[in-house]
Amino acid sequence: MPFKPVEQPKCPKCGKSVYAAEEMLAAGQKWHKNCFKCGLCHKSLDSTNATEHGGELYCKQCYGRKFGPKGYGFGGGAGTLSMDTGAHLGNTETTMSNKPSDPYYG
Repeated sequence: MPFKPVEQPKCPKCGKSVYAAEEMLAAGQKWHKNCFKCGLCHKSLDSTNATEHGGELYCKQCYGRKFGPKGYGFGGGAGTLSMDTGAHLGNTETTMSNKPSDPYYG
């Protein structure tokens, strides 16, 4: 009977094999320690501060900024409501302008 090697799990970030000595577990997958970083700020993560969304890892702070509640009372304040488009977090869905939309003020 031929020997069949055990297939090692692949890291979702780099696609390479993950061995037991270097694995980190999150979102039901095994990651390399060097790949176990926030998708926005690139801070190294551990099991206590890692969250996952859409197959990407985030620290809790960046996850809250990108996917958490928006609006007054959620850490932004009035200035953020009127000017912050979230572009620095990769948000491309919001189109905002500080120009009035009323044709009489145009």
